[in-house]
Amino acid sequence: MKALITKRSIIIASAALLIAIISIVSVNVFNSAGPVTGVANTITRPVRALASEVARAFGNIYAAMYRYEELERRNEELLRTVARHEADARDTVALVEENDQLRAMLDFRERHAGYDQEMATIIDWTSDNWSHTFIINRGYTNSDITRGMPVATEYGVLIGQISSVGATQSTVITVLDTTFSAAIFVGGVGDDDSDGTATARGDFTQMRSGLLTLDYIDDDIVVNPGSTVVTSGHGAVFPPGLTIGEVVAVYTHASGIGRYATVRPMRDNMETIQTVFVIKDFENPE
Repeated sequence: MKALITKRSIIIASAALLIAIISIVSVNVFNSAGPVTGVANTITRPVRALASEVARAFGNIYAAMYRYEELERRNEELLRTVARHEADARDTVALVEENDQLRAMLDFRERHAGYDQEMATIIDWTSDNWSHTFIINRGYTNSDITRGMPVATEYGVLIGQISSVGATQSTVITVLDTTFSAAIFVGGVGDDDSDGTATARGDFTQMRSGLLTLDYIDDDIVVNPGSTVVTSGHGAVFPPGLTIGEVVAVYTHASGIGRYATVRPMRDNMETIQTVFVIKDFENPE
């Protein structure tokens, strides 16, 4: 068997060599491919055509990959550009908000020129089931503020009242705190609806809902949902005209005598406040 395979291999190799010699002689002598080369070309033409198609296909794939990489690069550049524009937009919004706040602070000072006031920064919030307070960066070593002074925003909204004074920090109870109370008008100072008095106070059951209670309402006061609640100045604890909030609902006491209402603070998102004014003194209208 081995001898047979060897013999066949010799015959095939000899035939291949003979064909190659004839092809070379044909090309050199007759200056043409000759019949053998022509037959070989005819036999290999489909293979060469397939190879050409494969080459073109690989070329197209390479071109597509190049275009994809280029598109990916451009997409990354566009994403970086969009990110820069978004950052610029956020900076612009922040600058506008800061500008509005500074303008409001200046306006507050101008509108309340009779106030002896001091700006303070909120540095922490401390609230639980029984209290709702925050800490400001003013105390008896860096300010002359004292317990009981009102605290308001630059928009004239009453936020609370100083409850204790430390060396460099002080605690402020908010209008939601259960120890807060203030004499108020409903509708606004000088409005027809503001004759008579009522008391806005913190309430344990309402505090968890972000509300305070309006109680001891005189019979001649018109109180409706949406009515504005402002300080009256009675008692000389708070200056008149500071906004506390807006009436949410009005009820009759279980005894059937008298009314009470729930009030939503004008700044229901209090914990976003950063800067406040401590009103150290004001003109007493009484």
